[in-house]
Amino acid sequence: MFKKILIANRGEIAIRVMRACKELDVSTVAVYSEADSNALFAKYADEAYCIGPPPSSKSYLNIDAIIDVAKKAGAEAIHPGYGFLSENSKFASACEKAGIKFIGPSSEVIEKMGSKITARSAMIEAGVPVVPGDGRAVEDDATAIEIGESIGYPLMVKASAGGGGIGMKVVYTPEELTRALSSIRNVAASTFGDSTVFIEKYLEEPRHIEIQILADSHGNCLYFGDRECSIQRRHQKLIEEAPSPIMTPELRKDMGEAAVKAAKTIGYVNAGTVEFLYSKGDYYFLEVNTRLQVEHGVTELVTGIDIVKQQLRVACDEKLPFTQDDIEIRGSAIECRINAEDPLNDFAPSPGKIRRYRSAGGPGVRVDSGVHMGYVIPPFYDSMISKLCVWGSDREEAIARMKRALYEYVVVGVKTNIPFHRTVLSMDAFVKGDLTTHFIDAHNVLSALEKVAVSDSERCATLSSALEDRNKKIAAISTAVGSYMNAARRHDMKGSDK
Repeated sequence: MFKKILIANRGEIAIRVMRACKELDVSTVAVYSEADSNALFAKYADEAYCIGPPPSSKSYLNIDAIIDVAKKAGAEAIHPGYGFLSENSKFASACEKAGIKFIGPSSEVIEKMGSKITARSAMIEAGVPVVPGDGRAVEDDATAIEIGESIGYPLMVKASAGGGGIGMKVVYTPEELTRALSSIRNVAASTFGDSTVFIEKYLEEPRHIEIQILADSHGNCLYFGDRECSIQRRHQKLIEEAPSPIMTPELRKDMGEAAVKAAKTIGYVNAGTVEFLYSKGDYYFLEVNTRLQVEHGVTELVTGIDIVKQQLRVACDEKLPFTQDDIEIRGSAIECRINAEDPLNDFAPSPGKIRRYRSAGGPGVRVDSGVHMGYVIPPFYDSMISKLCVWGSDREEAIARMKRALYEYVVVGVKTNIPFHRTVLSMDAFVKGDLTTHFIDAHNVLSALEKVAVSDSERCATLSSALEDRNKKIAAISTAVGSYMNAARRHDMKGSDK
């Protein structure tokens, strides 16, 4: 096992990786921006180094600075977490050239899967189902219109290098198609440095289901069940659960084996996720996320396997300690991403100081967080406060437990999407498992949210008042104890004068 690892990330995921390292007796190195100098993850690590100003481009995306710190600190490996440089083939390559182990797949695999066109071709070659479409890079409007007539509308125009919901647009007519090509090319060029686009058939009411895989360097590759990630805003996930409400043992086996086939075809090693769209009884390859997923926690809860620890062991060239038959799904788990954002204002970020904070707890509740009372959420990065996960013996219990956990969760000082989560979990369609990626619009979630937001504000005020009273009591007790100690000291001093 490694003796020292650098975590090239921040916030809750940095702490999540550090916790695994602590349990494996591995020393940790944090890198942080000037905006995160007092962040919990920077204090939690055994060593911490500032790598630049707040903007990500000058800190968390600064490959040279991170590699320099790794060398200076003597880190043998780097865990990239998710986001930032986690799927950057140049970063993985820089680690490889520096003789530092990148905890993830090879730079070659990351580069191959970073191109949706290349990934699509690889899946077709492997015999994995893909969304009907054209795998060619679209160079001109005439070709695009020809493809559209061949496939049939509606269509999805995608940036080949896209990700995170960026660089995608649905079109219903040839006129919309030509306009979308221009806009997506511009977005792709400015965001990803690659203006290549392609066209697929748009599935109108799909579910987003993904398969967690883990592969070692000895030829073993396993799937660890499925996750439903259909509750999204702007193609970004908000609620995830394992297993999917529609999953059967037969479908899980079929999709799992397809995911393993995909991973083996590209020579994948370490943890990864193969994402699919599911529509009308069929599933189609979407993409491979060549990193640890935000929602990995729900898979850990239903399988009992620590995925991050396995990442470290695989990176040390160890064999997976189990077979596919050992992987069992027990119960149901749900994750709600608790973000500092205003769902009633188009989910606008809400940075600021957290004045009161109390996370949920109790049976079956897990909170992965990097914040605390008094913490200032900076405007420079993702607005995530925490990942709230629950486990239940079945989906019904998991939903009830999440409702309770959301009730308990108190965040004062910034707006959060807790009312959004409470709204969704109370809807009949969610309880029944009738989910699609258009759930928010299809069920008018934001309209229903307004009433919940009012009651949630009252709930927060009531619960936070207990925190405020407690602080006052602590202050009063501290003052009383201080007065007592001072009086005792004065008494001892008088006694010594006699």
